[in-house]
Amino acid sequence: MKKERVLREILYGVLERKTRLFKQLELSRVCGLSLSTVNYVLKPLEQMNAIEKKRFGFIVLDPKKILLYWASIRRLEKDIVYRTYLNKPVEKIESEVPANSVFTAYSAFKFKFEKIPSEYGEVIVYGKKEDFERRFGKEEASLKPNLIVLNLDDHIMKFKISPIAQIFVDLWNLRSWYAKDFLRKMEEIVDGVLE
Repeated sequence: MKKERVLREILYGVLERKTRLFKQLELSRVCGLSLSTVNYVLKPLEQMNAIEKKRFGFIVLDPKKILLYWASIRRLEKDIVYRTYLNKPVEKIESEVPANSVFTAYSAFKFKFEKIPSEYGEVIVYGKKEDFERRFGKEEASLKPNLIVLNLDDHIMKFKISPIAQIFVDLWNLRSWYAKDFLRKMEEIVDGVLE
C-alpha cells in the first residue's frame, strides 16, 4: 500500500495539477515515506521508460504507462476492511457514510464528473472499519455486499473524493459488469487530459 501512495501522488500531479516534473525529496515528504522507499518505487518506472531521472528529480514521460502498471499491481481485495449488504439504494448509502471517508470507484466517478455511464449497485469507499461498524453494525456476509470499505491511509485522507488515477485503478480491479462501462469512460477522460 505504501508504494501506491507514490504512484497516486505522481499521477495526481500529472492528471490534476498538470505537472510532469517531480522531486523525490518532495514526494517523500508529501507521501510520508522514506526517500529510499520513493526511489524503490521509481526503479520499475524508470526501467519501463515511463520516467526519466534528472539531476534533482525526474520527468514523467508516459503517465498512461504508470497508470496501467499501477492498475495491474493493485490488489483491491487485500485492502477491504469492512463489507456489508444494506437494503437501501446507493444514493442513500452514499449520504450515510461517515464524514471522514473518501469515495472511490462508481460514487467517486459520479461526484467528480457529475454523470455516470451506467447504473451501479455498490458503494466503495476508503474509511475506518470502526466508523462503519458504529454506523451500520457488524459485517453482513450472507448477501452480496453493496457497501465495501477499503483501508484508509493518511495520504488518501487529503482527498474527499479519490483522484482520477485512484478511481481508474480501483475500477480496473472490480468484477461487476458495470465496472467496464465506468472504466471505458475513465480511459476517455484520462486520454483527454493527457492530449
